[in-house]
Amino acid sequence: MVLFAFALLLTAAVIGYVFNRRAAVAIRSDGTRLHSLPYFHGLYAALLVLVPLLVLILVWLAFRGPVINMLVMNALPPDVLTGTGAGAPQLVSAEITSIANGQIFGQPDQWKLDAAAYMVRLQDISNWLLVIVVAGLGFGLLAFARRRVDAEFRARQGAEAIIHGVMVACSVFAILVTVGIILSLVFESIRFFRMVPITEFLFGTSWEPQMPIRADQIAAEGAFGWLPVLTGTLVITTVALFFAVPIGLFSAIYLNEFASRRVRKTIKPILEILAGIPTVVYGFFATLTVAPFLRDTGAAMGISVSPNTALAAGGVMAIMLIPFISSFTDDALSAVPRSLRDGSLALGSTRSETMLKVLFPAAIPGIVGGILLAVSRAIGETMIVVMAAGIMANLTLNPLDSVTTITVQIMTLLIGDTSFDSPKTLAAFALGLMLFIFTLLINILALRIVRKYRELYD
Repeated sequence: MVLFAFALLLTAAVIGYVFNRRAAVAIRSDGTRLHSLPYFHGLYAALLVLVPLLVLILVWLAFRGPVINMLVMNALPPDVLTGTGAGAPQLVSAEITSIANGQIFGQPDQWKLDAAAYMVRLQDISNWLLVIVVAGLGFGLLAFARRRVDAEFRARQGAEAIIHGVMVACSVFAILVTVGIILSLVFESIRFFRMVPITEFLFGTSWEPQMPIRADQIAAEGAFGWLPVLTGTLVITTVALFFAVPIGLFSAIYLNEFASRRVRKTIKPILEILAGIPTVVYGFFATLTVAPFLRDTGAAMGISVSPNTALAAGGVMAIMLIPFISSFTDDALSAVPRSLRDGSLALGSTRSETMLKVLFPAAIPGIVGGILLAVSRAIGETMIVVMAAGIMANLTLNPLDSVTTITVQIMTLLIGDTSFDSPKTLAAFALGLMLFIFTLLINILALRIVRKYRELYD
């Protein structure tokens, strides 16, 4: 039924475009001079129908589920949730939703079956109501747009005003989403710091978030010092950049300035293929090939190497980052004005001197942007770290030991039997807030570098 509503919307937009354009053409065929071309009259009608109805459908779908869940939960028998825990309503709601979707496991209670049937009825009513509203408003908007077709109507300005409003709404939506994400991190982190002192979190050297969530559960007392997690993130990122940055830069310099056109056309697509490989494939490669090779090599040399190491994860991550750095560097070098290269060569400089003293300094803003994008990608990578480095939080700078990263710990904290009133779960938001601050500082540093050198060479 929702697809039918979308089909109805698209049909109304097409009908509005065709009818209004034909009406404008008919007016012009009589010799009357139109303010706007017939195309803009059709576009105005299509946008007038498409934009508001599309927003209506999306808002309807966004709020339909929560509203129906609220009505269903309010209609439950009053004693079924008495004496249950804080997370029981969410579990009951999820089970009722599964039953309503036809996923029945075991023999549910009768009141759950009745609630699922009630939910299905509400969903059907909502779908039919959506179709009726879309049809009614679509007809009204079509009639309104059709009545506005005349010689003096500024259809082009009307269509542009609608497009301008859409762009402003998209910008405001993006800003609000960003603000909402930041506020959610801040508020949940404040709840965490009320349970765990911020000094313990910032300066603690032990990360053991496992703690009892229920009264009958056996687990150790948690420790929430994030230094081992931060150290592991920095170690893996450093290892990845140690290999990726020089290889990416040198490959880009060679392809941009020294390689023949035939070699460039062959090597560049091969490098870009690396960027399209899924991270889970890199994880398999690190686990099955790189880690055993490092372990056997270390054993032959008498060096102790853990089964999961930061060196394996960082090394394989470097292979993933090389195309990013190489591509950004190549684009930055190509964007340098041709006059700088020609002027340097005309003054007698060699190609190496031109690259080192003219092209590379002029391309630094783009190169730095590519490297910092690679840094953000390395910090946020999760799959390779889980498969190659493990999830043990060890406070060590040795790349041959097992370490973990911030993103891996966030992933492990937010899965399984957890509730959002426990320090174990809320610690994920504190880690997310610190990760956000860390990446924000990197971006600010990148902007300062880009602005400094852009003033010199632009």
